[in-house]
Amino acid sequence: MSHPSFRLSLRFILPLILVLGLGAYLVVPLMDALTLRWSLRDLDTRSRVLAAALQEPLADYANDKSTTRIRQLFNRAIDDDRLYALAFCNTDDVIIASTASYPEALGCRNTGSGDALRQPLVRLPQGPIHVAESLLTGDAKPLGKLILVHDMRFIERRSADATRYVMLLAGILALVISAITLLVAHLSWHDWMKGVRRLLRGELMPLSETPAAVAPPEMQPLVGDVRALMREYHLERLGAPAVSEPWTADKLRTLLDGELAGDQVLVVSNREPYIHIDTPAGIEVRRPASGLVTAVEAVMRACSGTWIAHGGGSADRQTVDRHDHVRVPPDNPSYTLRRVWLSKEEERGYYYGFANEGIWPLCHIAHVRPVFRTSDWDRYVEVNQRFAEAVISEARSDDPVVLVQDYHFALLPRMVREVLPRATIITFWHIPWPNSESFGICPWREQILDGLLGSTILGFHTPFHRKNFLDSVDRYLEARIETEASTISYGGALTQVENYPISIAWPESDDSDNLPVAEVRARVRNALALAPNCLLGIGVDRLDYTKGIIERFQAIERMLELSPGMVGKFTFVQIAAPSRSSLEEYQAFEVRVRALAQRINLRFGRPGYLPIVLKAAYHDQQQLQQFYRAADVCMVTSLHDGMNLVAKEFIAARNDESGVLILSQFTGASRELHEALLINPYHVEEGANALLRALTMPAIEQRERMRSMRSLVRNFNVYRWAGHMLRDAARLRQRERVMSKIHSHSRRSRRQAV
Repeated sequence: MSHPSFRLSLRFILPLILVLGLGAYLVVPLMDALTLRWSLRDLDTRSRVLAAALQEPLADYANDKSTTRIRQLFNRAIDDDRLYALAFCNTDDVIIASTASYPEALGCRNTGSGDALRQPLVRLPQGPIHVAESLLTGDAKPLGKLILVHDMRFIERRSADATRYVMLLAGILALVISAITLLVAHLSWHDWMKGVRRLLRGELMPLSETPAAVAPPEMQPLVGDVRALMREYHLERLGAPAVSEPWTADKLRTLLDGELAGDQVLVVSNREPYIHIDTPAGIEVRRPASGLVTAVEAVMRACSGTWIAHGGGSADRQTVDRHDHVRVPPDNPSYTLRRVWLSKEEERGYYYGFANEGIWPLCHIAHVRPVFRTSDWDRYVEVNQRFAEAVISEARSDDPVVLVQDYHFALLPRMVREVLPRATIITFWHIPWPNSESFGICPWREQILDGLLGSTILGFHTPFHRKNFLDSVDRYLEARIETEASTISYGGALTQVENYPISIAWPESDDSDNLPVAEVRARVRNALALAPNCLLGIGVDRLDYTKGIIERFQAIERMLELSPGMVGKFTFVQIAAPSRSSLEEYQAFEVRVRALAQRINLRFGRPGYLPIVLKAAYHDQQQLQQFYRAADVCMVTSLHDGMNLVAKEFIAARNDESGVLILSQFTGASRELHEALLINPYHVEEGANALLRALTMPAIEQRERMRSMRSLVRNFNVYRWAGHMLRDAARLRQRERVMSKIHSHSRRSRRQAV
C-alpha cells in the first residue's frame, strides 16, 4: 500500500480505535450490572423451584425428626455446582440439619424476603455467596425455614467472560473497520492517482471535439493547472517559446525577419480588411464584422506584406492606385491591400452560390440543406483562378509565403503551386471540416481535396477537424497518409496538416484608452434607456443561421418563464450585422429572428422595458468594446463554429475581471475556454439555467473564471497562432532549401563523373 494512502488512513483509524476503546470501557460496567441482575433473577427462580421440590419430603422428615434423612436429602440436592449449601431451621431458629458446607457464621438469621434481587450478597473467604430462605409448613402450621446458599463465583466468571467477549469484539471491529478503511483509502488513492494519470494523458481535458471523460469533482481544481502545464510542455517539446514570454507583434516581426529572412508574405481572402463606402458625407472607411479579418489583420500589421481581397465597397475603385493597391490602415499605413474586381455574376455564383449555399451549410451541419449548381462551380473555379493570378503577379520571387484564408479558395493553392512550385503555401480553413460521409455530398469533392493539397501546410482550428480532413482524403483520393506525422503525400508532394487554434490580438493596454467600467456601464444603460442596476446580456454575431440566435432567444424566453423575478430586471442586446442578405435562406432567417424577438417582447415587455433589444446593423470595434465591458453576461450559442472569436473578444475586454461567458460546446473556443459556462444550445432549459446562473453568479466566482480565461487568451493570442504556422513554414522552407542543395550537388557530381 502506498505511504500517502496509509498516512491518510491513520488519520481515521487512530481516532476510531480510541472511540472503540472508550466505548468498551464504558460498556463493561453496564454489562456487569446487567449480568448480575440476570443471574440473581435466575437464582431466585431456582430457589423457589428447589424449595417447592423439597417441601414435601422435608416436611415428612421433619415430622419424624429424622435429621439423618434430611442431611441425605440435602447432600443429594447440592450436587448442583451452583447450590453451595442447605440448612433447615425450626421455628426457634435452631439448625436441625445442614450440609457440611453450610457456613456456621450464617446460623438461622433472618435473611430477608424471598426476592433474590433484594437479597444481600455475602462475601466469604472462598468467594461471594447469595443466601435465600423459604418457609416450610405442614398440616397448616409452620415447620421452620429452608435456607439456600448459592455460590456466586460463576457470576464473576460469567462477567469476566462477557468482558473478554466485549473487548475481543471491539478489537475485531477495530481491525475489520481499519482493514476496510485501508482498502477504501488505497482504492481511493489508486483512483485519484489514476485520475491524475488520465488528466496528464489529456483524457479529462477535452482538447479535441471527441467526447472526453468528465473529471470527478476532486479533480476539478487540478484541471486548469495541469492543462496549462501540458500546454507548456507541448510548446517546449516543439521548441516554441514559453507561455511566460507572450507573443506580440514585435516578436512576430522578429520571427519573420529571422526565420523567413524577410521573405515576402501574401495573404489571400475574400473579405477585405477595410471597405471604402461612398456616403453623402464623403468616403467612409469601415472594417467588416468578421473574425477572420480581426485575426489576420493583426498579423499583416506585423509583417507588412500584401493582402489580396475582393474589392466590394462602393468607393473601393476610387481609392486604389493604377495597380489596384491602397495602403492601410488609413490612420497608420503598415501594409498594402490589393483589390480584385468581380462582376455581379461572378460574385453571385462564386460567393453567394457555391461558397455560401454549398460549402458553408455542408461544413457547419446546421440543418440547412446545401445547394450545388454546376454554374456556381464554374464561377468558383474562375474566381479562384483570378485570385491565383493576382498572387502570382504580386510575387516578387518564385518562393513567396502565401497565406490562403478560408473556404472561398479551396482550388487556389494548386493553381499557385503549378506556376510557383517553390512557394510556401499555408492554407487555413476557418470553418469546421465535416466528416468524410457528409463531405461526400459535394459533387466536386475530389477537385476540392486536390486543390487544398497544393498547400505546403493546411491548418484547422481543432484536431477533430484535422482528423475529418485526413479521413476525407483517405476515402476519396489515392494518397499516402501518415497519421502519426499528420502528413499527406499526394502527387509527388507532401502536405503538412495541423491544427492551429486561432485567437485575437490582445490589447496592448488594458485601460489606457478605456473609461472606467462603472462609467461605461452607466453610459450604455443610459443609451438603451435602462435602469442603472438593470442586468445586461450581450450577443454579437453576423445574422447567420449557424450562430444559434434563435436558440439563444428561446433560452432567454425560458429563463424569464422560470424566473419571473427577472422580468424588468434583465435586458439582452443582440447585435446582428446583416450578412449575405441576398440569399433566400438568410432573408427567411432574419424574418424568423425579428418575429421571435417581437413575440418575446410582447409577452414580457412593459412600458419602458423590453427584454430583447435587436440591433441588426453594423457596429465598429470601438462600439462593440463598450457593449462587452458594460454587459454582465455574453452569450455565444453557435450551433457549429470553427472557433468563434467573439468569445475571446469579450474576455479581452473585461479588464475588470467580471462578467460571465456562456459558450456553446459546438464551438472551437469551447476546447480552450473551459471556465466558461458550456452549454448545448439545442437544449433550451440548459441555456436558460446557464443564463440564470450567470446573472446570479457571485463576484468572486466571476473573477476566478475570468482571470483564468484572460490568462489563456492573453498568452495564446493571434500572434502565437500566426507565429506557429510561420515557424512551421520556415522549417519546411529550410528543409526544401537543404534538399535542393543536396540534389544540385548530386547532379554536379554525376556530370563530373561522366
